Amino acid sequence: MKFSDIAIKVWAAKESGLIRTNAEFWSKCPNRREFDEKICKDPEFSMVYERLYDTHSDNDSDIGIICAFDEDFPYINPKVKNKGDKPFLIFYRGDLSLLSDLNKNVAVIGLTNPEEEIQKREREIVKRLVNNELIIVSGLAEGCDSIAHKVAVDMGGKTIAILPSNISKVYPAGHREFAEEIVGKGGLLISEYYKEPATRNESLKRFIERDRLQAMFSKAIILISSYRKGEGDSGSRHAMESAKKYGIDRFAMFNQKTDSENPQFGLNRDYLSENVENRTKVLMTGSINDITSLYNPDLDSSNTLSGDGQISFKI
Repeated sequence: MKFSDIAIKVWAAKESGLIRTNAEFWSKCPNRREFDEKICKDPEFSMVYERLYDTHSDNDSDIGIICAFDEDFPYINPKVKNKGDKPFLIFYRGDLSLLSDLNKNVAVIGLTNPEEEIQKREREIVKRLVNNELIIVSGLAEGCDSIAHKVAVDMGGKTIAILPSNISKVYPAGHREFAEEIVGKGGLLISEYYKEPATRNESLKRFIERDRLQAMFSKAIILISSYRKGEGDSGSRHAMESAKKYGIDRFAMFNQKTDSENPQFGLNRDYLSENVENRTKVLMTGSINDITSLYNPDLDSSNTLSGDGQISFKI
């Protein structure tokens, strides 16, 4: 298992119950000094830390752990204002450097049962993204997610799968072999979880939490197709709503002539008809070039200034 000492300490803080949520971490421990003072001196923390360190220090697993105090922790978009949205502990397998430049990453999402024609159109889109050296981000679900990952892998591109499950127990189970292939071919699996969910509600909540990371770790998000809320599979809306909050460019595949009456494009129609700032754009012939050249300064840590005008580096 790959980890820094501080990553194990942060894991121990969570395991011991001293840090229970993302919001609690960022409120209690905005920097390493406060973490040391508020957490590391607790007797319960010490016992859990020693147990985790002893258990995992000689473990030859390829699972890695990274926390917000690690130098190579992914940069968090400053438009992620909600502390509960900001991750602080990530488990991973594969090439973590794929999160080092978020301006190379594009999320591709959609429903779990796309029609054959939708699948064909998606494959062409993803091929063009990969040909432009973009990294494909998705959630390893059935349907549009797995198509996006599969095209990237088959073309020799890179892909990042963000899991709603324990990093060592990939969900859905039928994609565990494919997850191995993603890692083996230079891709990345990430998860915020190291335990199985205690309840069904917790399990469902993890899918929504997974969806926000697809937006957070990408410069743009492409909605291939999805039913609108209440009409079927609408999980994609969580990622699209997160992208709206974070100022991430949003695109939706849609052809007025062929898709206007198709319920599998219900969510696409809803987003394309919104009259809001940073509105969703129709994915058109030239959109791939636009996405390729797109640069989001909020995803570049070197461009982030503190209140006094000085460069603000990651903690």
